[in-house]
Amino acid sequence: MPNSKMYGDAAMEKSASGMHSDIEKTSALKDFMALIKIGIVNSNLITTFAGLWLALHFRGMSFLNNLDIVLFTVLGSSLIIAGSCAINNYVDRDIDPLMERTKGRPTVTGKITPGKVLGMGIILISLGTMFLLFTTLTATVIGLLGVFSYVVLYTMWSKRQLVSNTIIGSISGAVPPLIGWAAVDPHLDIMAWSLFVLMFVWQPPHFYALAMRRVNEYRAAGIPMLPVVKGFKTTKIHILLWVALLLPIPFFLKSLGIPFLILATALNIGWLALGIYGYKIKNDIKWAKLMFVYSLQYLTIIFVAMVIVTLI
Repeated sequence: MPNSKMYGDAAMEKSASGMHSDIEKTSALKDFMALIKIGIVNSNLITTFAGLWLALHFRGMSFLNNLDIVLFTVLGSSLIIAGSCAINNYVDRDIDPLMERTKGRPTVTGKITPGKVLGMGIILISLGTMFLLFTTLTATVIGLLGVFSYVVLYTMWSKRQLVSNTIIGSISGAVPPLIGWAAVDPHLDIMAWSLFVLMFVWQPPHFYALAMRRVNEYRAAGIPMLPVVKGFKTTKIHILLWVALLLPIPFFLKSLGIPFLILATALNIGWLALGIYGYKIKNDIKWAKLMFVYSLQYLTIIFVAMVIVTLI
């Protein structure tokens, strides 16, 4: 996509000349957190921990007696996700200046050289892999498959070429609970795969809503997100269809009990109802914001609830 590269270079030159004061204000820690996308790391840790916790629970294993597995899993998964995000920043440094939410990244401002970012990403992934090897080989392989799907299948291939990039990217986002489960029990059962499917299906409506809010930025960067290529009307239909696909998933998690089944079903119906009711809102961006905020609350509530119901 040569045009995106050309405009990206121009934007980076503008950023370098116009944001010098902002560059001076950022700390090394803030720059590091931006490079590894700490928000993504933290949200994925929630799902990783939930998978690990549930595996311990259903295998009758004590959490306190397996703190070493917990520690290695948390560190390993965090590091490989952080390293993958750093490499994503390295690859996207030509288009990040064109988007408001990414133009302040150190790879754009020039505070950290591309070579150092790439090296950091490789080191973090290597360290994370080493920690995961202290759990099970299955968890390690799944973790590396997640790295491959995010860095290669999504960042380097589909993101700039395919309108289905979000769906392809959802593979990596669905891997963390599998890592957590496999770190305890390499024989993945139906519940482990149900967590994977839940995360896979959750991501398209979440990111499509975000893409609607940032459609002009994605268009300027030449990223063929669904709202850019197909428009808002089609995107809204796709969001509702993906949310509807969440409806049967709680029934595969019935081992968590009736209270969880009721809660998860209520959250699914609530999300779908919000989307349908939102059609009365003429402002598509406002509708997208409501759906995006709900998706964040949904993810936190449903995975925290998985842990809580096993404690009752």
